[in-house]
Amino acid sequence: MTTMREQLTLPANADKLLLHSCCAPCSGEVMEALQESGVNYTIFFYNPNIHPKREYLIRKEENIRFAKKHNIPFVDADYDTDNWFDRAKGMEQEPERGIRCTMCFDMRFERTALYAAENGFSVISSSLGISRWKNMQQINDCGTRAVAPYPNMVYWEYNWRKKGGSARMIEISKREQFYQQEYCGCIYSLRDTNKHRKSQGRDLIKIGVQYYTP
Repeated sequence: MTTMREQLTLPANADKLLLHSCCAPCSGEVMEALQESGVNYTIFFYNPNIHPKREYLIRKEENIRFAKKHNIPFVDADYDTDNWFDRAKGMEQEPERGIRCTMCFDMRFERTALYAAENGFSVISSSLGISRWKNMQQINDCGTRAVAPYPNMVYWEYNWRKKGGSARMIEISKREQFYQQEYCGCIYSLRDTNKHRKSQGRDLIKIGVQYYTP
């Protein structure tokens, strides 16, 4: 049984939050925790790294469905994959959690911070850090770097994994029967995950097939 959520308050006495979301499974617990504490927030979906487009659309639609269920504003940002691939040049063989991932987080958080600055948000955060597959310090460093050009903006480094957050993330995903992505998202992550699966004699990833079940 998971522990109770703590009461959340935004840093710097802010009255609203712009939450970058990578997908519904990761953001589900974050969204419900924010709502339980009465935090006013908006979802910002900007993930040009996700490949192929079918995978991107599935992840986005799952997130939209969950946001609508809770009446949460959802900002659907551009899917500018050409920009992402340009920035990833020379990093194609980098390992997961390496400099390519840093570039990817930087790119997504820079756009989040820009939107925040243009639309009256002084605090941003992300659901990315709840996944145990991610390096939280790497994510927080990227978030802090993204808000640096904006003197009155803060990146909220809340640890969404703690006090049962990771377990509740799985519970919510099963309850909502979210699409269960089987790799981080980019074409290189898909390549390397399939390479590992093949070496283990496992089936390759099938896009749009795997869902959480109760």
